[in-house]
Amino acid sequence: MPEESPKRIDKYLWAIRVFKTRGLAAEACKKGKILVDGISVKPSRLVKEGDKIDVKKMPVIYSYMVKDFPKSRTSAKLVPDFAQDITSPEELKKLEQTDSFFIKRDKGTGRPTKRDRRTIEKLREE
Repeated sequence: MPEESPKRIDKYLWAIRVFKTRGLAAEACKKGKILVDGISVKPSRLVKEGDKIDVKKMPVIYSYMVKDFPKSRTSAKLVPDFAQDITSPEELKKLEQTDSFFIKRDKGTGRPTKRDRRTIEKLREE
């Protein structure tokens, strides 16, 4: 089932479900948000087994080790067969700290009304 040859970085990141589309993966490469072994890469860069990939998705920098290459986009359950997540615990803690940035809303309440938006804007100004 796995492919033997190296794969383009944008196609690989899409296949292991780091990005929803290959276009988003290519765009991230062009903006310098993808590093392979510490070097910013273009979408056409070929990755090989053992490469370390850093993906900058604010506020966290996720790290992956290439293990193998899927033929096409793989299911979420099979991703660990192709990539090892080596993101440091310090980076993952940054996700917990960003909770204060978002306003909590009860599930099922729908979009905020005009009155709700005014209240939210007043809270953000303080």
